Amino acid sequence: MKRFHVHVVVPKLDESVSFYTGLFGAEPTVLKDDYAKWMLEDPRVNFAISARGGATGVNHLGFQVDSDEELSSLREQAFAASLDVVDQLGAQCCYASSNKYWAKDPAGVPWETWHTLGNIPLYGADSQTASEQGGACCMPTTSIPATIPRKSSCC
Repeated sequence: MKRFHVHVVVPKLDESVSFYTGLFGAEPTVLKDDYAKWMLEDPRVNFAISARGGATGVNHLGFQVDSDEELSSLREQAFAASLDVVDQLGAQCCYASSNKYWAKDPAGVPWETWHTLGNIPLYGADSQTASEQGGACCMPTTSIPATIPRKSSCC
């Protein structure tokens, strides 16, 4: 089952954690010095914020899936629709290891679709490199179609 994902870059994490905790009526399921995530069931959404630099606002959108089979099915759907996708297997980002792919909408908004493989203790080497090169959080820095904008921050 898919879970909608929104990642927002915020200027002050503590203020935003307080705001979203009140808005959602729930504490974050992940809380780090630079990142927070709420895994909500109603609505079913993975909502993440980070304060690692970059432009404030929506960084990227996406879908989190429960299996590599579901990820493969959605990737085939995107391929059948002639969407440009960039695969990223074994990505290390946002305190997680994941298989994923990226696409972008006509307005240039990055879309991430992924299956989480496990937790990692760091924000992620992939996101650090992408941020340094101006990419959306966790977006691969090689083999990216020129049409995908390079923003900054993560999941």
